[in-house]
Amino acid sequence: MRNMTRRARGLRGRLLYLVRRVDRAHRDAGMVTSEYAMGIVAAVAFAAVLYKVVTSGQVDAELQGLVKKALDGGP
Repeated sequence: MRNMTRRARGLRGRLLYLVRRVDRAHRDAGMVTSEYAMGIVAAVAFAAVLYKVVTSGQVDAELQGLVKKALDGGP
């Protein structure tokens, strides 16, 4: 009987540990969402800067020159 009491205490301790871990995980869930939102904002800002660079006159002329050279087959 005494052995069962020790075993029950051990199981109770493990159960409480797991419940606390799940509770901590739920509290951190909102923080992860805000981190994803900040990542998306940063990615959109980077995409906007990249679009501006690629569509600028100098880059556009260089890209057209590369395409023309590739289609003409010349070096």
